[in-house]
Amino acid sequence: MKRALVAVLLVLSALSAYGANRFPMPQFEKGYFIPESTAPAARVAWLEVLDAGVLFAALSLAAWLVLKKRSRRGLVALTVFSVAYFGFWRAGCICPVGSIQNVALSLCGGGYVLPLTAAVFFILPLVFALLFGRVFCAAVCPLGAVQDLVVLFPVRVPRPLASLLGLIPFVYLGLGVLFAATGAAYVVCRLDPFVPLFRFGGDLPILLAGIGFLLLGIFVARPYCRFLCPYGVLLNWAARLSMWRVTITPDECVKCRLCERACPFDAIRVPNASQSGEKRRADTRRLALLLCLVPLLVLAGGWSTSRLDRVFARMHPAVRLLDAVRNGDEASRNSMAYELEAFGGSGVTKEDLAATADAVAGRYRTGGWLLGGFLGAVFGISLIGAAIRRTRETYEPDRGQCLACARCFMSCPVEHQRRREAAGRRL
Repeated sequence: MKRALVAVLLVLSALSAYGANRFPMPQFEKGYFIPESTAPAARVAWLEVLDAGVLFAALSLAAWLVLKKRSRRGLVALTVFSVAYFGFWRAGCICPVGSIQNVALSLCGGGYVLPLTAAVFFILPLVFALLFGRVFCAAVCPLGAVQDLVVLFPVRVPRPLASLLGLIPFVYLGLGVLFAATGAAYVVCRLDPFVPLFRFGGDLPILLAGIGFLLLGIFVARPYCRFLCPYGVLLNWAARLSMWRVTITPDECVKCRLCERACPFDAIRVPNASQSGEKRRADTRRLALLLCLVPLLVLAGGWSTSRLDRVFARMHPAVRLLDAVRNGDEASRNSMAYELEAFGGSGVTKEDLAATADAVAGRYRTGGWLLGGFLGAVFGISLIGAAIRRTRETYEPDRGQCLACARCFMSCPVEHQRRREAAGRRL
């Protein structure tokens, strides 16, 4: 929470719409001690270069282990390293998941300069996903790596439920971008359930949520990655266009189903028979109907979400301050005591603050149209994807959903036979 509050203050100082000297500096009486922050200390330049270099090396090693070496054991070792380095030593910051907000603010914040390290951490995993699939998820992401280590007794989530839960990351991504772009808060960082674990402290509810995710992850493999991670949405899109991809076996599939049973993420697509002419025509008509429905979903989503502008605006510090000034109860006034004291000595009138709040609500109204339209399009495209039936002759990983964990081809008997033959040739 403290880190999120610091981020909000930095965001507000960067927005040109708000003067740097709008509020006077608060004066603290004697006896006040600055609390110790749970956020990691700022890195010197050469350490930031080191972090970027380690990220590039880890991504390269993950791609080699998955696509060339095809080694699950090597990925587990890299997983442990990523948890140790990017997790505990780097305290989970900066990570590509949170960098989404930095990018959003730099594009919409009017004066915020995107740090080079944040840009590198945002772009590099996406570039590797375009080339090799989701190798970042395989063993480099500390949030995913710590979950992967606790997958002990995975159970299969029913596909309809998994598809429904799979829409949540799109909502989370949209809200995270909206609140960051409008200067309200970095909600993805604020609600990150694993960073408090890496830092051995933080908000108790978030810390308990992280523990809950790990306990749930014993049975439901990587629940945060599959059903909540906003950066996973971007990786999913990039991986579907990847030049090289994970294959279960480079040889003929014997359809033993061992790979399907070994995948804890339900990312293996099973063979299916070709459709009859009548069935294909029925699917074509359904597809045409859904294509016509998508624009309506976009408009309906944009209109309905734009009506939530006042609700979303309450995330912004200026709107919360106006509420506290006008009719805040005792609890809200106590929680914003310093802000109210600073406002009282700033010379800014209630009318000026109300005008600022109205401008904020206007930005949320526009952002609501964009967010709702985006979610409507996602829902419509998901329906289209469910309606399209592609003929498969073998078991193969889904490019977007496969986390490149190497469990599938390590369970394949054809892969084991290939390894034995390769070992014999080397001898």
